[in-house]
Amino acid sequence: MKIDFAALKFNVHGYINAIVQDAGTDEVLALVKMDGEALARTAENGSLWLYDPETKKAYNAAEDGAAFSVTEITAGKNGTVLLVKALPGRSGLGVFTQPVWKSGSLPVPEPDGIHGVLAEIYRLICYKRRSGGDNSAARHLVMSGQDKILKQLGADTSSTIIASKNDSRTEVLDEMSGLWYDCLVLLAYHNINPAELLATLGDKRAK
Repeated sequence: MKIDFAALKFNVHGYINAIVQDAGTDEVLALVKMDGEALARTAENGSLWLYDPETKKAYNAAEDGAAFSVTEITAGKNGTVLLVKALPGRSGLGVFTQPVWKSGSLPVPEPDGIHGVLAEIYRLICYKRRSGGDNSAARHLVMSGQDKILKQLGADTSSTIIASKNDSRTEVLDEMSGLWYDCLVLLAYHNINPAELLATLGDKRAK
């Protein structure tokens, strides 16, 4: 096996994300990190090597009790992600076993209209918080903590006020959409879903 390193784009941390797929069943087994050394060693002996960002070292996946015999490695079109097809040394090595969202279920229902739009965006924010990766702006914002979220919320509030003062319909729509998005991020931070907010808002309608 020979690796075409020219076709790959490693991130600023020196590794590339890779999806490990069972070559026999096509089951997705894991999302892992591989640097140049891990790829070279994998190509050299056919066993799966990974990269540990904490120790900044490559290691054989068998050291974690998860030996794999790699059959094929394919890069995405932009070279920023890999698909590694491999045969696991034993059963039960899949890590994608905890359901976090399925259409029509978690974390909020899917009613029509504005309810549905807010629910869908909220679902995506919750998904990215857990699985967005290093380049996800939503994940970065949520994981940065409440102060960072509130700072962003304040900035978009000010921008919305300025857009309104400018009497610009386009600017108001643009800035307020960002403001609403930040509000949904804040709800996700507090684990409050939009359905609860809309129910509270509905209560105010009667006042």
